[in-house]
Amino acid sequence: MRDTFHNLKAVAAIAPAVKADAENGGAIDLRGFNSALIVVHTGAVVSDGDFGFKLQHSDTTDNGDFEDVPAGEMLGEAPDAEMDATSVYTVGYVGGRRYVRVATIDNGGTSVAIGAVAILGHPAVAPVA
Repeated sequence: MRDTFHNLKAVAAIAPAVKADAENGGAIDLRGFNSALIVVHTGAVVSDGDFGFKLQHSDTTDNGDFEDVPAGEMLGEAPDAEMDATSVYTVGYVGGRRYVRVATIDNGGTSVAIGAVAILGHPAVAPVA
């Protein structure tokens, strides 16, 4: 039986909270891992909220160095608008940059409850837990 507990690392990407504006999540260091799955979970959406998210990457942790991940370096699609309430969205990162982050998009509306976790896999050295 394969043991995923010792071969995966979960890292907070966006702390769960009610968000009324766009926000950049923290930089997630992929060093030592060869895959990343980003899991975004929504709760309530208030007043026809129109929120989405995107995945960004960089070789540094400087805010201005992050760029949107091109479609060819991402598995799945990040919805840029109209995320549903109480839903889970996943995207995989297959690019070669050292850092990734989740950036929320506010296209209008009042607020959304949202949180995100990065699950890092295929470690260079295991166990990780």
